[in-house]
Amino acid sequence: MALNRTLEAVTDRIRARSEGPRRTYLDRMAAAAAEGPRRAHLTCGNQAHAYAATGEDKDALATGRAPNIGIITAYNDMLSAHQPFETYPALIREAARAAGATAQVAGGVPAMCDGVTQGQTGMELSLFSRDVIAMAAAVGLSHNVFDSSVYLGVCDKIVPGLVMAAATFGYIPAVFLPAGPMTSGLPNDEKARVRQQFAAGEVGRDALMAAEMASYHGPGTCTFYGTANSNQMLMEFMGLHLPGASFVNPGTPLRDALTVAGTERAAQITALGNEFTPASDVLDERAFVNGMVGLMATGGSTNLVLHLPAMAKAAGIILDLEDFAELSAITPLMAKVYPNGLADVNHFHAAGGLGYMIGELLNAGLLHPDTRTVAGEGLELYTHEPKLSEGRVAYAKGSGETLNDKILRPASDPFQKTGGLRQLSGNIGRAVIKTSAVAPERHVIEAKARVFHDQEAVKTAFRNSEFTEDTIVIVRYQGPKSNGMPELHNLTPTLAVLQDRGLKVALVTDGRMSGASGKVPAAIHVTPEAADGGAIALVRDGDLVRLDATAGSLEVLSSLEGRDPAPADLAGNGNGVGRELFEVFRQNVGGGAYGATVVV
Repeated sequence: MALNRTLEAVTDRIRARSEGPRRTYLDRMAAAAAEGPRRAHLTCGNQAHAYAATGEDKDALATGRAPNIGIITAYNDMLSAHQPFETYPALIREAARAAGATAQVAGGVPAMCDGVTQGQTGMELSLFSRDVIAMAAAVGLSHNVFDSSVYLGVCDKIVPGLVMAAATFGYIPAVFLPAGPMTSGLPNDEKARVRQQFAAGEVGRDALMAAEMASYHGPGTCTFYGTANSNQMLMEFMGLHLPGASFVNPGTPLRDALTVAGTERAAQITALGNEFTPASDVLDERAFVNGMVGLMATGGSTNLVLHLPAMAKAAGIILDLEDFAELSAITPLMAKVYPNGLADVNHFHAAGGLGYMIGELLNAGLLHPDTRTVAGEGLELYTHEPKLSEGRVAYAKGSGETLNDKILRPASDPFQKTGGLRQLSGNIGRAVIKTSAVAPERHVIEAKARVFHDQEAVKTAFRNSEFTEDTIVIVRYQGPKSNGMPELHNLTPTLAVLQDRGLKVALVTDGRMSGASGKVPAAIHVTPEAADGGAIALVRDGDLVRLDATAGSLEVLSSLEGRDPAPADLAGNGNGVGRELFEVFRQNVGGGAYGATVVV
């Protein structure tokens, strides 16, 4: 199938826009790769320190030419998605030995749970943790003793930070090993219903706690299609996972076999063999375009609109909001996974999952088929399905059919003809909106503004019954320079209650909403942000605002000329729960439209 012309044009535009930084990046990676295996440049004393505690692997490291794999792990046992990683290093070391290689834990990186910090002060460190993760991984790999790398991470900021590190060390291979989703618990729509009932005062905290515990109940990724599971999709579409690895549950024989197979592959694709596949070759503009298409086709998290530009920039590639918008316009929405539907990721995987989707999109000319991947040449490999055969992974061609067309549909007969992500622009600034879960009659909202400077003030106004008419809720001074750009997902139940009462409501913010933002229209990542001179700081209570996701506009319908920015007291944002340590981040962070990055 010939490539879609818009897909080609967007890719060519990204390539042309990125020509200078990409060439500089590739030259650096080629020079580093040309130096040969890292360990050859260390002194005997350097190496003795590196191998002192390696036990049975010591001789192979000191005298052999076996590849050495560096493990970067985001393990902690507070994140359900990362708890399974506790046992991975031992399994990886054993698999490496069996493959004639060695493996060492190069370092650990922090991994915070946005579910724990939603609505809490700690959320103000969440986005910045992505850049910290990239730096922490760099510290681990800086020992320069590794021929290849494997990355253990799943959740919201962790995978983007690890990809930034993998790109920075792009002269060696990088294989991402996931842990998989938890088994299905309380259905996500039932959990959301109880949250709304609690917000409306219809049930008590005991009912809310019971629902939450029944939903988040065991090891693995949360089962709704938010940022963590969007990350896993992305790693397959971009060729950094093994095919079919994303959504196999933890603690199963197939999950362990995929970890072994990923380790073996990390050993096979080093410069010491005949299939050298450095991460810099995998992470090209075609891979990022494929990732964006996957995001649109699955209705994935808006957080990836922040993370993909940051990941790409680490590889010398420059993405823009227009790239997302144009790809969304040609990409069919093929999946209905909560919050876009009732199914969870386990149901999605059982219906055919990513292998089916990749096959359909390849056949429609909506993916680059000729990318390099950790599995080999070409994305067609990712239409194959992993099976367990005598304890090992064996791949078979997928059926090419959906097993449940209420969850997963072909590209020729999708749920929607577009991916539902739109760029908005107007006199407030640039923003994005995700409409795949928003009813069509709510794609255009024109109403008076109510302006707030934090999400708690919105909830207080709701409790005081102040929302009695159609309203566009503006929550500003929530951008990266103000307070680290926390998610405002805690507002979703409140706004959903107002919507269910018959009001037309929307959110406009220079902050973030999670991938589970759902049915309330939300114009997010407004750039420039209020603290950076953005026009959102000029809006006043009562201004008539029009959010038009169909036309792609976001406008205050009265003149903003002559207005002074509304003042905001940000002094309290610089202390408590570790915020003191991140002042340099707040001062130097880039805008939300460009990934809100500090280190790249």
